[in-house]
Amino acid sequence: MADHHAPATHPADAHAGHHPGEHAHPTWSTYWKVATILTVITAVEVWIYYIPTFVASRAFIPALLIMSAAKFVIVVMFYMHLKYDHKLFRALFTGPLIIAVATIVGLLFLFGKAAIRMGLLQ
Repeated sequence: MADHHAPATHPADAHAGHHPGEHAHPTWSTYWKVATILTVITAVEVWIYYIPTFVASRAFIPALLIMSAAKFVIVVMFYMHLKYDHKLFRALFTGPLIIAVATIVGLLFLFGKAAIRMGLLQ
């Protein structure tokens, strides 16, 4: 008796090495676009460093941190293939990352206030 519920397979698919549930990897076009975006963000980071009024402003460090975080996310999502991995792997990566970032930010505020109280920062 033939099983009518089994998926039909093409003979060429048997040699393709694809497993059920496997995702398609990004194409060269995707990598080229991602590399272009990363290059533009880096160029903007370098460019704003050479604007003295922007460097002196309070927005300079947050702008660099935001651009750096954006580049980090792009690299992790595309070049480390996290975007295409199972949701469990994303959770195992992003959960501890959020905890680490929150800890570092908390320590920066804590030690920043301590340094101000000790007169190390003005």
